[in-house]
Amino acid sequence: MISKSGLKRAAVRSLAVAVLCPLLIQFANAQDAGGEAAPSGVSSEIEKYCSNIADAARDQRYALQRDELQKLQDDVDARIAELEQRTAEYQDWLNRRNEFLAKAEAGLVEIYKNMKADAAAGQLELVNVNIAAAIIMKLAPRQSSGVLSEMSPEKAAQITGIISSATDPNTSKDP
Repeated sequence: MISKSGLKRAAVRSLAVAVLCPLLIQFANAQDAGGEAAPSGVSSEIEKYCSNIADAARDQRYALQRDELQKLQDDVDARIAELEQRTAEYQDWLNRRNEFLAKAEAGLVEIYKNMKADAAAGQLELVNVNIAAAIIMKLAPRQSSGVLSEMSPEKAAQITGIISSATDPNTSKDP
């Protein structure tokens, strides 16, 4: 296989040929047309030379382009591998977080199960309405009704609205 420096030299030569061949041909034709004494057949020799090396020059350009594309493909593959690794790390972190939240939620519900309705109502009025609704949904119906009856009517209405919309089958799962 040809080295990179060899490919670069070949590319420079092919570029020079691509640029110089038409100029040389034009110069030779101008010499012939101008009536100046040019060696016989110079124009045809230049044309033969240029046509003979055109395929090699084109092949060198293609080789350079192929090498550049391969380098870009390798870069993309490396980035994809890195993204897959990060995705796996994030997925692992998300799974551990969800396990922790499930344990914390179960423990939190147990705490409110053991509280008296008036104490639970007072505390649930102070937390986020969505969290309060989730906790009340996990309590037994008798406990839930006791907690809701001890809450202010506005807060109880908000929580009831959230609970009823959560059980509505027509509610979209995507926000």
